[in-house]
Amino acid sequence: MIDPLERWAQYGEKPDYAGLLTFGGVPCTQDPAELEGFDVAVVGAPMDDLVSDRPGARLAPRAIRGASCPPGPHLEAKVDAFAELRVVDFGDAPVIPADPVTSHGAIEATVGQVLAAGALPVVLGGDHSVTGPAARACAAVHGPLGMIHFDTHTDTGAEVFGVERSHGTFMRGLVEDGHVDGGRYAQIGLRGYWPGEREFAWQAEHGITSLFMHDVRDLGIRAVVARAIAVAGPGPVYLTVDVDVLDPGFIPGTGTPEPGGMTAVDLLLAVRTVASGLELVGADVVEVIPSGVGTADASALVADRIVREALTGIAMRRAGARGG
Repeated sequence: MIDPLERWAQYGEKPDYAGLLTFGGVPCTQDPAELEGFDVAVVGAPMDDLVSDRPGARLAPRAIRGASCPPGPHLEAKVDAFAELRVVDFGDAPVIPADPVTSHGAIEATVGQVLAAGALPVVLGGDHSVTGPAARACAAVHGPLGMIHFDTHTDTGAEVFGVERSHGTFMRGLVEDGHVDGGRYAQIGLRGYWPGEREFAWQAEHGITSLFMHDVRDLGIRAVVARAIAVAGPGPVYLTVDVDVLDPGFIPGTGTPEPGGMTAVDLLLAVRTVASGLELVGADVVEVIPSGVGTADASALVADRIVREALTGIAMRRAGARGG
C-alpha cells in the first residue's frame, strides 16, 4: 500500500500537482489482499476500442485522477466523503489495445477482486462498453441489478455499423443475459436521432423506463430523478454516467456529443441524489475524452466531480443507515 500524502503529512495536505497520481490523493495498491477494510475502490478501465465515433477515452482514467482535488466537505451536503468512507485507488485493469475480449475480461476480473474484498467498485472509463464487464461482475455477486443510466443514447442496439460488440450495444446484452432487470432500469437524458423504433420496441418488451431531455426540461431534474429512483426501487443498483448526457456546450470532450443536453449543475445533483437514495453496488463514469479539441481538461474535471457526488451520496446513505 502506498500513501501519496505521506511526504506531505507535516503540512496536512498535498498540492494537486505534486506527488504520486491517485484519485483524490487516496492510498493506492494493486494487491487484492490489501483491499480488505476499504469501502470503495477506484478502478481505471482505459480502453476505447469499441467507439463508433471519436476515440480518446482510453486517456480518461489518468486525466480524471489528475483532475481530482484533495478531500474536503461538500459545501451543500456538509459531508466529507473521504472522511466517512475508506477509499483506495486500485489502479487500472490490465487492458490490451485492439483486443476488447481480453480487455473486458480484465475489467471484469479486476472489478471482481474489489467485490470479493467487500468494497464498492467505482470505474473510470473508457468507452461505455466497459460498463458491460463491470456490471456483470457486480451481478455475479449481488444478483440481477437495477440500473440508473445517464446518457444521450440507450446503448441497447443489436448492432452498430453491423458490429454486435460495441459501446452502443452492451446494455442489450446485460438485460438479455439477466444481469440487469429491465423492470428496474431507468435511462435519463435521452435525445437526438438514435436509436429508433426497433430499439424502443425492444425496450418496451423488457419494461425499461426511458426519461428524455424533454422530460428533464418540462418536469425538472428532481422530478425525473425521483421517477428513476422509484423504478429502480429496493435492491442492488448500478449507476452509469456517460458524460455525453451533458450538453456539448459544457463538455465537448466526449465521443458522440449531442446538443440539447443537461447542465453540470443538474447532473451533479442527480448523481448525488441517486447515490444517496439507492443501494449502489457499483458505479462508473465513461466516454470522457480529455484530449478532445477545445476541451482543455473540462471533461476530466466534470468526471471527477461526478465521482465525488456519487461518493458523497454513498456516504450520506451509509450515515443515515447508521443513524449518524
